Amino acid sequence: MGRIGEELQVEFIISTGDNFYENGLTGVSDRSFQQSFSEIYTAHSLQKPWYAVLGNHDYRGNALAQLSPILNRLDHRWNCRRSFSLKRSIFSSSSIEMQYNPATVELFFVDTTPFVKKYWKIPNKDTYDWRGVAPREAYVSRQLQELEMGLKSSNATWKIVIGHHTVRSVGDHGDTVELLQLLLPVLETNKADMYVNGHDHCLQHIRSLTSDLQFLTSGGGSKSWRGMDRNANMDGLEMFYDGQ
Repeated sequence: MGRIGEELQVEFIISTGDNFYENGLTGVSDRSFQQSFSEIYTAHSLQKPWYAVLGNHDYRGNALAQLSPILNRLDHRWNCRRSFSLKRSIFSSSSIEMQYNPATVELFFVDTTPFVKKYWKIPNKDTYDWRGVAPREAYVSRQLQELEMGLKSSNATWKIVIGHHTVRSVGDHGDTVELLQLLLPVLETNKADMYVNGHDHCLQHIRSLTSDLQFLTSGGGSKSWRGMDRNANMDGLEMFYDGQ
């Protein structure tokens, strides 16, 4: 990863969630933060800002710990919030026009775990940290409204939305029904160019058949070899790789 970061001269790194397996962090003093982040990503090219969303495994621990500014003081690279947006210019040294009129990309980070109803079931074999989130319906509605407003007002060349859970996937987890129902219409109506997620432990690219939206899964950072769901909707599948 460090070598690729150097070759591409990355300016920042995105984490699509499930940042600390299996059950997130226990608190801001949990050594897992150093053992799974600070002491792992030591390459010079990776000493850049990291922008992270929470995954379902992160919610199994102390979710507020990952959001705490204390972690940013422990490692200045760490930036994790529930939902936020960033805008960046894209320069090309090979194009005079791009140097003076750079393209722009706006990244919209969405907290997808609260969308998924099965995590809210009681009793549940896993415990989720819903502090600052419950009640579900109001939180999800607020996120969708904020995302729609952001996408609608954005004048960026590229609008990319990032969340943990899949919208479309042919991997082990498959499509996320709640995101198909609630998030996908917002993405397509407001002309998002790409949705990037983790959750399924593979790399895949699916193109929408009803819009220009592209679905990218980057979920092989910790686990792989989960295989493809042969019964999944294969429409628009461009690429799938899980390490096998």
